[in-house]
Amino acid sequence: MQSDLVLFNGRIHTLDKPSHTSAVAIRDERILYVGDDATARETLRPGGEAVDLQGRCVTPGLTDAHVHFSMYALGLQAVEAETETLAEVVERVAQRAGVATPGAWITGMGWNQNVWSLPTKDGFPTAADLDRVAPEQPVALSAKSGHAMWVNSRTLELAGITASTPDPAGGQIVQDARGQPTGILLENAMDLVTAFQPAPTPEQVADAMLAAFPLAHRAGLTGVHDFDGPVAFAAFQMLKQHGQLGIRIVKSIPRDKLSQAIQVGLRTGFGDDWLRLGQVKLFADGALGPQTAWMLDPFDGSNSVGIPTLTEAEMADSVRRANAAGLACAIHAIGDRACRAVLDVYEEVGSRGMRNRIEHTQLLHPQDYGRLGKLGIIASMQPLHATSDMRMADKYWGERSAGAYAWRTQLNAGATLAFGSDCPVEKIDPLMGIHAAVTRRRADGSPGPEGWYPQQRLTVEEAVRAFTWGAAYAAGREDQLGSITPGKLADFTVLDRDIFQIEPMEILSARVEATIIGGKFAWRAESLG
Repeated sequence: MQSDLVLFNGRIHTLDKPSHTSAVAIRDERILYVGDDATARETLRPGGEAVDLQGRCVTPGLTDAHVHFSMYALGLQAVEAETETLAEVVERVAQRAGVATPGAWITGMGWNQNVWSLPTKDGFPTAADLDRVAPEQPVALSAKSGHAMWVNSRTLELAGITASTPDPAGGQIVQDARGQPTGILLENAMDLVTAFQPAPTPEQVADAMLAAFPLAHRAGLTGVHDFDGPVAFAAFQMLKQHGQLGIRIVKSIPRDKLSQAIQVGLRTGFGDDWLRLGQVKLFADGALGPQTAWMLDPFDGSNSVGIPTLTEAEMADSVRRANAAGLACAIHAIGDRACRAVLDVYEEVGSRGMRNRIEHTQLLHPQDYGRLGKLGIIASMQPLHATSDMRMADKYWGERSAGAYAWRTQLNAGATLAFGSDCPVEKIDPLMGIHAAVTRRRADGSPGPEGWYPQQRLTVEEAVRAFTWGAAYAAGREDQLGSITPGKLADFTVLDRDIFQIEPMEILSARVEATIIGGKFAWRAESLG
């Protein structure tokens, strides 16, 4: 059988046997042959293409196992609120207000009061900070964590939020000493505002995604697991219908659509090689930054144990119904109490083999370290959260951080790791994630040569496997993706240097030179020819 494309003279890491080779041949979107250069080139059909890798590194196609792709795409058009000071955020809002249509919403994402070089008096910013530059236009800025929202007085007015508005279940309207809303909404309280925001149409989301796909390709991604809502799903379907879906998508279902999904008979895995259903997404708690993660004991320096966003009974009912209908679940859990509650629910329901997941799995109590592996629960984790959050974790979790972002502990206990970015919370860059997993250090080298809780570091192969085979396993696709194996789909990421061999800090300097999806170049640097 003849091949359409041959890659040769490379350093190809198959994550299979043999683990290393120099050439691969592709035919009709699939891997035909893996082995030596001469044999691979002999398979090439007349008119086919042979690419000399000149020693470049090739891995299975990298997959981000946790993204919010429509949020990311739309965010490219919104205010970038990730800055070092509050004043910088306010200035960017002022600039947008100066050019925006009167009455139009100003949105953005990325602020994090914990890292501002000039901390605010009471921790969180306030509506008054935004009122000074945008008094007439509604402003809604999501925190970097995605679990808090900062709004101005005009937005509070439109949403009808006053001193007498009760906290919704699983949420909090932050109030000042006089009982007035400050402009900060936590967890489910954010829904009070989003209900009034004009929702983008599927067409608008699809257009935004078209601009975002090339950025994902340049990051080396061949697939993502998306955790946005029904509008994103509609946009993905529109793009697929028109032959414009630029990346493989595993699409989650939000919990509030569970009954509809069961009613029409949808099951995890429904779809094809480009767009298929994943898990039902639930939330057990909030996040570390706004101290809404659900904790067994209070945050250091606080009396708060965070916010559970579902009761255990509600969670158990949803998981039981979903699993019985053939739908796996993915439950967001940050705090140790939330992770324990999710594990208790999964153990109670007892649906092994469903590829149920815990999203983030950021902090576990030592008594729970081995439970994911024992129960067959996938640890869907994001390495960049560790290096981004380490100072917050030390501040709010103290010595408990020994069990935070504990990849090595979970791997050694038999859990499957599936790595992602949680973009747009973190950058959509798997090389940055691999670097964080291997070094547990930031780009500037902090906190030092050994890294933060270095006992949790992974090898490069283990980290790459979590972005490839682990992500494929989480999607029930390990027979088709995740390794460079004859018969599997021909998805590859080509790098300018061998990240398995270089000094780990240099991984951040590696460049993606090509991204191949189904045997076709989605992105190709000129240097590759």
